[in-house]
Amino acid sequence: MNWLGLKRYGVVACAASVGMLAWGIVLAQSTSAPVTSPSASSADTLTAPIGTGAGVHGANSPFAPLQPRSDVLAWSLLTDVKTKTVKNRILPVFGAAQQGLNQKTQRIQGFMMPLDPGEKQRHFLISSVPLTCSFCLPGGPESMVEVTTKTPVRYSMEPVVVEGKFAVLADDPYGMYYRMTDAVAVK
Repeated sequence: MNWLGLKRYGVVACAASVGMLAWGIVLAQSTSAPVTSPSASSADTLTAPIGTGAGVHGANSPFAPLQPRSDVLAWSLLTDVKTKTVKNRILPVFGAAQQGLNQKTQRIQGFMMPLDPGEKQRHFLISSVPLTCSFCLPGGPESMVEVTTKTPVRYSMEPVVVEGKFAVLADDPYGMYYRMTDAVAVK
C-alpha cells in the first residue's frame, strides 16, 4: 500500500511517520499502542499514534481545531473504518454509514494539503487536522480526502469547506479511502 509515500502527488513522509507506520503494522493496526524497542524497559514504553485515525490536533498548534458544523461530514464518521490484510495489502472495511455516502454530493471541512505549487489549487488533500510538519502526514488514510475541483480554490492555512461528488474507495491503487470530484469551495 502506497498511501504514505503518495508518490503520485509528490508528498514525501518523514522518517518518523514511516517508523510509526511500520510499528503500527507490527502492532496489529490499533489506533494507539505501546511502542518499545527490544531493549526498552517498561519506563521507556510510549503510547503513540501509528498512522491511523483522525490524527491529533496538537495543543501547541497555531491553528484552531475545526469548529463543529452540522452541514459537513463528520470526521468521526469517516475515520470509523476497520481494515483487513489481503495479500500483503491493508484494505479498508467500510460500514453501512460510510457506504451510504458513496457517489452522493457531500460537504467536507478540513485543512488543505496542496499537491502542486501555487496560490490556487485544483487537486489537493483535505485533512481533519493541520499539518505540523510539511513532510509528515497528520493521520492515516481515513483522515484525508483527495479533492479535485471544478475551479481552483485559493490555498489557505485556515479550514476550508468543499462540496462535490464523494466516492468511498474500497481498493484504491494509491491507498486513499475517500475521493471528492467536481468540488467547489463553499462558505
